[in-house]
Amino acid sequence: MKGVRVSSTGKALSDGWRMILTPAGAVSGPAGLAAFSDAVDAPVPGTVAGALERAGRFDRTTPEPLDHLDAWYMLDLAGEGPGEAVLHFEGLATIAEVWWNGALLLSSDSMFVRHDLPITLTGGDRLALCFRALKPHLEKRGPRARWRPQMITPQGLRLVRTTLLGRMPGWCPEVHAAGPWRPIRLSRPEPACPADIRISARLEEDGAGRLDVRFDFEGEAPAVECAGVIVASVAEGKGRFSARLTIPNVEAWWPRTHGKPALHDVFAILKGERRRIGRTGFRRIAVDRGADGRDFALSVNGVSVFCRGAVWTSADIVELPGSRERYEPLLRLAADANMNMLRIGGTMAYETPDFFALCDELGLMVWQDFQFANFDYPATDPAFVENVRREAVQFLDATAASPSLAILCGGSEIDQQAAMLGLPEAARAGPLTREVLPEIAAAHRPDASYVENSPSGGAMPFSPNAGVTHYYGVGAYCRPLEDARRAQVRFAAESLAFANVPEQQTLDAHLPVPAVHDPRWKARVPRDRGASWDFEDVRDHYLALLYGEDPARLRREDPPRYLDLSRAAVGEVMEATFAEWRRSQSTCNGALVWTFQDLLPGAGWGVVDATGLPKSAWHALRRAFRPVQLMLSDEGTNGLDIHAVNDSAQERRVTVELTCLRHGRQPVVSGRRELVLAPHSAGSLPATDLFGAFFDTAYAFRFGPPSHDVTVGRLLDAEGIVLAEAFHFPQGRTKAIHSAVLSAVLRQDGEGWLLDVSADRFVQSVAIEAEGFLPSDSWFHLAPGGVTSVRLVPRTGIDPAARPAGTVRGLGAEAVVSF
Repeated sequence: MKGVRVSSTGKALSDGWRMILTPAGAVSGPAGLAAFSDAVDAPVPGTVAGALERAGRFDRTTPEPLDHLDAWYMLDLAGEGPGEAVLHFEGLATIAEVWWNGALLLSSDSMFVRHDLPITLTGGDRLALCFRALKPHLEKRGPRARWRPQMITPQGLRLVRTTLLGRMPGWCPEVHAAGPWRPIRLSRPEPACPADIRISARLEEDGAGRLDVRFDFEGEAPAVECAGVIVASVAEGKGRFSARLTIPNVEAWWPRTHGKPALHDVFAILKGERRRIGRTGFRRIAVDRGADGRDFALSVNGVSVFCRGAVWTSADIVELPGSRERYEPLLRLAADANMNMLRIGGTMAYETPDFFALCDELGLMVWQDFQFANFDYPATDPAFVENVRREAVQFLDATAASPSLAILCGGSEIDQQAAMLGLPEAARAGPLTREVLPEIAAAHRPDASYVENSPSGGAMPFSPNAGVTHYYGVGAYCRPLEDARRAQVRFAAESLAFANVPEQQTLDAHLPVPAVHDPRWKARVPRDRGASWDFEDVRDHYLALLYGEDPARLRREDPPRYLDLSRAAVGEVMEATFAEWRRSQSTCNGALVWTFQDLLPGAGWGVVDATGLPKSAWHALRRAFRPVQLMLSDEGTNGLDIHAVNDSAQERRVTVELTCLRHGRQPVVSGRRELVLAPHSAGSLPATDLFGAFFDTAYAFRFGPPSHDVTVGRLLDAEGIVLAEAFHFPQGRTKAIHSAVLSAVLRQDGEGWLLDVSADRFVQSVAIEAEGFLPSDSWFHLAPGGVTSVRLVPRTGIDPAARPAGTVRGLGAEAVVSF
């Protein structure tokens, strides 16, 4: 097919496939399948587990191993006109063979490598794929490893290029990836179509956009156009062209919290016809390591950005989908939660260009680990390194135009694993993350910053006060909330893991068992392999710390209250921690929560459950991540400090209000101050500046009994609309739980349904549930004397005109209110 242009899309070969499972090695070629008749329909892209699940032969909650079986996929291409064509395989998991009309055309041993195979169509062709049993390959011996991780099994995975999803007992269902997990296409020659298109864009310091475009084309040199600028392409060799555009004062791409994620179409002009060949954005990414080389601060277009978000797992653990349709609901939830970064960790899988296209549109930066984690990989094996090069180059080229790809990282917890097992730095060093991958990144995505490993940079790879860390001081290690400041975190690529309890409607539908006491519940709770505790124990620790309750007794005597306090506790810890980290005086430049979504319904790490419904933690993060934000911090005998942040690109004229309440409703002291927040700025002031005189807001001096139990801070815009709220509990949260009367009134406006919520006293953790609708806020604190309006947005499949119905409840509220 050399010299022939091939369609960049082609025909998707998605329907008509049949799958047969056989014992490992029982069939050497397609002819031997005649002895097997137990075939099932198998959509492509898809997985073996997915096809079996559709046929009712696989249960993701109690998955059976698949590694010992061969899986054969067959497709008849009857009706396809004869001629030359190309088969495109976007991903075959993992030890795969491609057979064309009974002849073996390809053997592949990497899940992450794409293949293009020239073929000749005859009009009566058969395509067969065999996914060989992985178990024999996992049992092979390779070069001796310097260390053996405990989290991932079996050890042979370090020799095979496949996802680690399904291989981490304790937190990931053991669903083994196999099958044509990415699309298969058939394309015909198109001589007049540009092919092998590569687009790279960057923003210069003078505000100009620089665009480089390269492509194959047969014919006269076409022109290239972007953002109103047109240049003629030049020949680089036979059939290869390039164009370089300079676009003065181009509209830049920004993460959503700091500006508009502006995108620009790129066109090829062929004989007067404009053909869209791609889309990109112009931005400039840099990492500031500080004067001492120990910092890690990301800047975008010259502006320092506090990165916040979560670690992505998978849109579906069984099907491993890669389509825009499956990504979009989840990525929109990330955007709606005011996140500006998602990390794809080394234990996951590369996502598709559709994922990055959505992140481009939504202003979500992506921290991308190459798919390596924990193991001592055989980086001196030439065949292994060649596979790594192919997967890395193909991934980077496929996402070359995406401005959302901001950070490239060699892998996850490789250095940490070795260091924790006692190996010195010299013994754990290796060429994979220090030579091979950074060289590829520099050649193919020089506009993205490269990080050797996550975590890395400190005296130990996991030291939080230097470089990139995985911070679980607050969280798994049950440290007090003050540890978030004491640890001097610079950048947490992982943090704040808890067993987050889903909303009751998810539990009722998918896990209707007694919380904690049922083995089916516990099976969904993540734990570190070999540990004597799980992440429910971690959550219980903070429930007791914040509310003074005995979790074990509470879940026996009052399970609904136990679940509500569990939901409230994780939200409170997350809001408090990010309030600490976002202060202008903080050492922290960003933090990502572990993880974004659950893999099964239950109390998993995800802030969004496996059905796509946000949990209490998602609502808490949505507030904590607001671009225009207000925080309060207890500075002991220095009093209460007020912190205001304006990440947006516009100046904001705001008013800060502060009120201290006794018994949850009686104002003791209050004050206000008008401020002008410059774009991309943050500042602090003491609470006494608002009062004009001394008042012991933090109850640090303890001169007599406490005068108040909660301080309410508000940030209002010029029209008096509340932009953000913050709260401080000088005596702890328990002293601020009051018997309050809630009210809820449902009304309709031009955009849909609103619920107006109010109370006669201060109420903590007000939760709104309306089946089929997503509240714009929930698990929030509610001060008396005003109305909080919460929009109820219909979820997918719900009639927009349907009237919501549900309940409102809060900690200490006298009754649950229905609407």
